[in-house]
Amino acid sequence: MNDSSSPGNPELPRSQRHGTPPSGSVPVWLVATLLVTISALMLRNAGYLPWLAAPAATQPRPITPRGDLADDEKSTIEIFRKASPSVVYVTSLSHRRDRLSLNEMDIPEGSGTGFVYDDVGHIVTNYHVIRNAQSAKVTLADNSTWEARLVGYEANKDLAVLRVDVPPDRLRKIDIGESSNLQVGQKVFAIGSPFGLDQTLTTGVISGLGREMTSIGGQPIEGVIQTDAAINPGNSGGPLLDSAGRLIGVNTMIVSRSGTFSGVGFAVPVDIVNQFVPELILYGSIQRGVLGVAVFEDSIARQLGVRSGAVIQRVHKNGGAAAAGIKPTTIDDDGKIQLGDVIVELDGRAIRSSNDLAKSLDGHKPLEKVAVVVERGQKRVSMTVELQEAPKN
Repeated sequence: MNDSSSPGNPELPRSQRHGTPPSGSVPVWLVATLLVTISALMLRNAGYLPWLAAPAATQPRPITPRGDLADDEKSTIEIFRKASPSVVYVTSLSHRRDRLSLNEMDIPEGSGTGFVYDDVGHIVTNYHVIRNAQSAKVTLADNSTWEARLVGYEANKDLAVLRVDVPPDRLRKIDIGESSNLQVGQKVFAIGSPFGLDQTLTTGVISGLGREMTSIGGQPIEGVIQTDAAINPGNSGGPLLDSAGRLIGVNTMIVSRSGTFSGVGFAVPVDIVNQFVPELILYGSIQRGVLGVAVFEDSIARQLGVRSGAVIQRVHKNGGAAAAGIKPTTIDDDGKIQLGDVIVELDGRAIRSSNDLAKSLDGHKPLEKVAVVVERGQKRVSMTVELQEAPKN
């Protein structure tokens, strides 16, 4: 029997009998793993193992060269760059007294847009932007804010003129265009402050011309421009521009069931602006000639049996209509209505309704003379009426 403890067959330590290296030595598998990892990293960096690369999301993407802007983009940018310094932000204010401190406070009532009309600080906006205001402030494109005073307004055109006392070098008046030669399909650009976001540009085309809308004063505005350029609350009073950057209209209203833009917006044509704004600056109101009569609403005229024309309800004393002999509607001793004259023509233009009469008189001045044709019973009577100054609205 061999003796394991004999000198010829020495016994191995337990750790070596199970294949574990002696203390202080490095396992072969760990050395091999390190060598493989180092080799893989070297190959990846050299581009031979792309599947070992870091995830793409952690690496900046190379920038693709953009190239030059398209010509229409350059044109739009230039229009905005040129016109935006003329556009202002209008805030209407009311004065209230704080119940605790009894101090007077300015409370914002609303906001809108406007534009610089001339070099002396006249600002044009919509009348409905400032109609409930006791005062207003105007913020210029350089973000400076100025107290504004009301110069004049015309509710029947939805136009108002404010003035700010600003050094002329801080004002950039807008370029004026024309609206009589506009065409459906022309590009248009609207700049405004929708939802208080000032200096906002939207683009579109003229989608309709010769539209008619009822002004805030209740009278029709003819020749209104329809556009699909986005107009939202706050755009009111802002400029509608053509592709030359000229003012062609004043954005005034939208057709919407939700209160936000839905593809149909309207602008007062610049020809009306250029006609009436100088009068508002000079007189504070429009010098409008009127006949000196009151006519029935069309619905009442139809009830009275008149299908076409403007039925005279009253004739004002000492007015042009009274001097010309126009007859009012009366009630006789038996309580029966005696129909007055029915205006069917004015200066050669057919009058089929009270709106037609208002549109025919638009632009006529006091002391002008107009040719009027009325139906009186079964007869037609022609006369000349000298217009009088309209009452202040």
